[in-house]
Amino acid sequence: MNASTHDTQNTTGLRWLWISFIVLLLDQATKWWASSALELYQPVPVLPYLNFTLLHNPGAAFSFLADAGGWQRWFFTGLAVVISAVIVMWLARLSPQQRMLGIALALVLGGAVGNVIDRFIYGYVIDFIDVYYQTWHWPAFNIADSAITIGAVLLLIDVVRHPQPTES
Repeated sequence: MNASTHDTQNTTGLRWLWISFIVLLLDQATKWWASSALELYQPVPVLPYLNFTLLHNPGAAFSFLADAGGWQRWFFTGLAVVISAVIVMWLARLSPQQRMLGIALALVLGGAVGNVIDRFIYGYVIDFIDVYYQTWHWPAFNIADSAITIGAVLLLIDVVRHPQPTES
């Protein structure tokens, strides 16, 4: 890596890609653990209101289009690849002062890539975190989904804190 490449990464949002990498590693490691340690659809109590339950989600968030017949695998994979490319370009254009936006985008990117890997290899996303209250269960999720959600919340906070000036 030459000096100008190193300077570019330190002065843009690309410096946050290490967060994407950590999210990706944690996501894939926990999915590997869940797939090898848990039985499909069999809850394992962890804490009150929290189980680990291995599920395979061929759809999108909250199992949207899970029963669509298979085309959704490639649609969601392609969509995530395009979104990931846009996020990398967006990160490359960020200034060093846009820390929260850079972190938010890096979280979304790491989560998106983690779920793309599952979709591409297995045809479904591995979910295993099951939060519930009495008989009501939140849709199961994983580390990638958590990173995407946290990143989206940080994006919203950044937009509220730093609104873009309007042209008159």
